[in-house]
Amino acid sequence: MKEIHLGPILTENRRRMGITQEELARFLGVSKAAVSKWETSSAYPDILMLPRLASFFNITIDQLMGYRPQLSREEIRQVYVDLAKEFAVLPFEKVLEHCREYIREYSSCYLLLFQMATLFVNHISLAPSPDEAQALIREALELFQKVKDHGKEPDLINSSLQMEAYCLLLLSRPQEVLDLLSEDLSITGPLEPLLASAWQMKGNLTEAKRVSQIGIYRDMLSLINQLLPYISLCTGDSFALKESCRRLQTISEVFHLDRLHPGVLLSCYITMAQAMLHTGEKEKALDILDAYTRLASGNIYPLKLHGDEYFYLLDGWFEKASDLGDYPPRNESTIRRSIIQSLEENPAFSFLKEEPRFQEMARRLKKKEEEV
Repeated sequence: MKEIHLGPILTENRRRMGITQEELARFLGVSKAAVSKWETSSAYPDILMLPRLASFFNITIDQLMGYRPQLSREEIRQVYVDLAKEFAVLPFEKVLEHCREYIREYSSCYLLLFQMATLFVNHISLAPSPDEAQALIREALELFQKVKDHGKEPDLINSSLQMEAYCLLLLSRPQEVLDLLSEDLSITGPLEPLLASAWQMKGNLTEAKRVSQIGIYRDMLSLINQLLPYISLCTGDSFALKESCRRLQTISEVFHLDRLHPGVLLSCYITMAQAMLHTGEKEKALDILDAYTRLASGNIYPLKLHGDEYFYLLDGWFEKASDLGDYPPRNESTIRRSIIQSLEENPAFSFLKEEPRFQEMARRLKKKEEEV
């Protein structure tokens, strides 16, 4: 724990200003002996004297006393490791009291509070009795709620929200989990497993499955959206590029993106083809663009968001997930035109325009647009 170090700090600042103990004592209206005792930590000034001292040295009261309300991330990590070791060798209540000392001393250090609450949750199995385990979960719950309500970092707030829900599940309070969480897309992180567990606990398996499907669908799209820019970054690394494309294609096949979300798959094809051309893989790029053309000229319209035989509980969710409901943000004619432009007017494909295969692709896409 951090101790108060007023004496050495007082000495340091007095010397910094180039004054003697007697001069400082005269300014404060106390004896030189009093200042000497303060500096040797054999006595402390009256609490009403602290603002005058801090003002005189142009520092805060916290700085004067050597107290820091916040710990660094490294310090917090070390505190957690040390306390986790204590749980393995010391009596349970003794370690809990050590944790609570940190909580009391750094009550506004929200990252520390989060880690202390996490430490509690991770060690509830060591509680001497079920009642004490439940009490510890409730204590952790209060800390997570405090961090969520008063913290400033979005990631920390979001993590606290999830841990709050987890504690409520441990306390068999599923309805509070459902009240706490929502399908708000502004909230990041895997909330769906918590929601699904709450619905399952309430005996509603259909809703539990629906929430799980939402989580799988969102994470699938999130993974694809991560892979697309990564592929563009890997043009200087042949192995990484080919492996990223292979994995992206595997995901699209496993989840049947050609039927589930053809608009996303079309973007995948364009990104992969551009990357392949950048590395000189012309034939592979043409193969990918051929797949792009087959999909784009197939029966994929209207491009509405929908589920399939696997994601069979999602259709109602699309209405809530977007201001536009299940419709794309552009009309169909604009989408068809952009599909052609992505092939014909893409600078990355300019030197392919004399290739017969490329010309045939452009012709097929134009013919499809004319038919419509």
